Amino acid sequence: MFTVGAGAGAGWAFALGTALLGAALSPAAEALIARLLPRLGGTPVPSARITTAALTGVACGAFALRFGVSWTLPAFLFLAILGVQLARIDFSLHLLPNPLVLALLAGGIALLLAPSTVNQHADNMLRALLGMVILFAGYLILGLISPGAIGMGDVKLAAPVGLYLGYLGWTHLLYGGLLGFILNGVVTIAVVAQKSRKDATEVAHGPSMLGSVLAISLLIP
Repeated sequence: MFTVGAGAGAGWAFALGTALLGAALSPAAEALIARLLPRLGGTPVPSARITTAALTGVACGAFALRFGVSWTLPAFLFLAILGVQLARIDFSLHLLPNPLVLALLAGGIALLLAPSTVNQHADNMLRALLGMVILFAGYLILGLISPGAIGMGDVKLAAPVGLYLGYLGWTHLLYGGLLGFILNGVVTIAVVAQKSRKDATEVAHGPSMLGSVLAISLLIP
């Protein structure tokens, strides 16, 4: 993470460059997903693509400020790029495709192994794997108890979300898991307030889960 002082300007410049890189990689990710998963309906409309690229850029820039030039950053940039795509798909289709969730999980494990190996912080990786299991198990229990509120896609997404939150720390895992439900509750209230009870639709939970990782990584050192 960049500190205030002489390096602050370089830190913001690095974050801006990383944000632009993330925004540029967003259309490439969309094209690849459309090619590999044509059942999703191809690439989204231009307005959605612009919004997705902007969100990806913001997330990448925020992670660059948080982690700086480090072995950890590539893992979180991967989360930003693929996570925003998953949020977009879940928001529009209420679907979290298994291949993309699995790719986020496998890619996250592989990329998080790098800092653990180089810096010999094996405890971070062990905590990440435990976080993956804990959050997945928690969502699975909730999904079985209340299948109408938690879908199996959300249960599967809990594994990579728990992986990243667990890597950051136990506090991050606890508050990140809770924040996902809080964000979803706020969004649900906003949607219901704008629609009648008859017209109200189910609110996708995936975007709130993914957004909690970004928020917690920035709010908790």
